[in-house]
Amino acid sequence: MKTYQHLFFDLDHTLWDYDRNVQESLSELFLHYKLEELGVLSSQHFIDSFYAVNFKLWSAYDKGEMHKDELRGTRFPRIFAHAGIVDAVIPEEFEGDFMHRTSSKPHLFPHTIEILDYLKPKYKLYVITNGFDESQARKMSSSGLSDYFELVVTSETTGHKKPDPRIFQYAMEQAGASKEYSLMIGDNPISDIQGAHGAGIDQVFFNPLEKAIEMTPTYTISHLRELEDIL
Repeated sequence: MKTYQHLFFDLDHTLWDYDRNVQESLSELFLHYKLEELGVLSSQHFIDSFYAVNFKLWSAYDKGEMHKDELRGTRFPRIFAHAGIVDAVIPEEFEGDFMHRTSSKPHLFPHTIEILDYLKPKYKLYVITNGFDESQARKMSSSGLSDYFELVVTSETTGHKKPDPRIFQYAMEQAGASKEYSLMIGDNPISDIQGAHGAGIDQVFFNPLEKAIEMTPTYTISHLRELEDIL
């Protein structure tokens, strides 16, 4: 088994349970802002509309076709329109309320704390994320992750987004790590797995839903405790 020293984790969908946290926040917002009175059929309809729009916006952001402010400024108007509420007067604080509620949620994937407790004494741990600085920092603090990681590298800080190899190279430089002794753990076949491969780093594909992907990662796991079999 290869010896690693530096472990780089993705955050959303790998450690921090994005879907659970987002859906909980959207359900709260549906009730708080009485969206049913605006014509939104149900909290689930609101959640479905969010996913339909948000994925496309983040895809555009990841490709450099949209800036942060544009993503945040247009997200909920588009979501409401997708939900069939074209002329809704969306409260000015809605986007900020969503961001604060969601990033303050604590829910992690099963076994996250157990595996980090196992890894922390043996390896240097870092995060590489395409998320925004302030929201990612709040997520880590709210979920109890901050103390496990020596460095958090965001696309906003570096100006490069995964899978661009430059964000991985920046992270390794900041960590004092070499690619031969580094390992990337993430759920996204393109951003995390292809990105790390392009930077010359071995990869662990976290694949709880058993998705098919084109390339063959160095390792594949379906739950985080399986890292114990690798590390």
